[in-house]
Amino acid sequence: MSRVAVLKGGPSLEREVSLRSGTNVELALGRLGHEVIPIDADAHMVRALREARPEVAFVALHGRGGEDGTAQEILEILKIPYTGSGVLASERAMDKVVSKALFRNADIPTPHGYAFSTEAFSKMGAADALPEIQQSLGLPLCVKPARQGSALGISIVRSPGDLGGAILNAMGFDDRVLVERFVPGRELAVSVVMTKDPWALPVIEAVPLGHDFYDFEARYTPGETELRAPRDLDEATAQDAAAVSIAAARTLECRGIARVDLILDDEGRLWVLEVNTIPGMTDTSLLPKAAEVAGMGFDRVVADMLDLAALDT
Repeated sequence: MSRVAVLKGGPSLEREVSLRSGTNVELALGRLGHEVIPIDADAHMVRALREARPEVAFVALHGRGGEDGTAQEILEILKIPYTGSGVLASERAMDKVVSKALFRNADIPTPHGYAFSTEAFSKMGAADALPEIQQSLGLPLCVKPARQGSALGISIVRSPGDLGGAILNAMGFDDRVLVERFVPGRELAVSVVMTKDPWALPVIEAVPLGHDFYDFEARYTPGETELRAPRDLDEATAQDAAAVSIAAARTLECRGIARVDLILDDEGRLWVLEVNTIPGMTDTSLLPKAAEVAGMGFDRVVADMLDLAALDT
């Protein structure tokens, strides 16, 4: 059995979600017989890690600072193996603009979009190009911060006059914003295990109840979303979802267990939205549901994630 530091909390907007993930992971590690050391990823994290001297770190952080390569870089410096993807893959996955460009280069289907920085709007007059964006992409549009998770700051724009306000809202969460074509359809998630021979857990569908899309409230409020293994999904589509999800994670060079979010549109086409290098481990999260459907159970997933812990170098 190992001495495991569980990194959770941190300063991001997803702190409370991370604390919930971390607590569930700690309980599972305890049941598995490991010595568990909870560590809040705050200004004292490095000191706490040095004092604790863990053999491995389980990263249960969500959002900026924990999911973007920052915490991973610190663990690399301290030579502490950790769960999830390495520094570069974490950076790529966290930045939706970068990951979408890599997807396109790899011929992975992803909604077309444009990216803007606050500087482009404040100093280069990018707001005057909004009509061209709408003409190119059509309506509705999805506007999102480039580097946030849990659907924070995302808006669906259905009216031409609402695009500017949606961009300003997203800029409240990040200084770079992605405007992409909104693809209506079924919201699917595929958790992938990125070993030498990658494999995928069952497809899970998120069906928000009373929400336009799978937003923050729908994700983390019990009873707001139905998570299910879609029985009406044909085997070929399920296999395609697994294959494109593995391809997306491989393109970003992910390791460990990652979750890929997709849309299955009304014509049966799959679109990759993003890759999550640190999937949520809360009671309402998608990876635990996939593990349940696969007959693995939560503790087995935690054990597998720990077994795949590594360093970049």
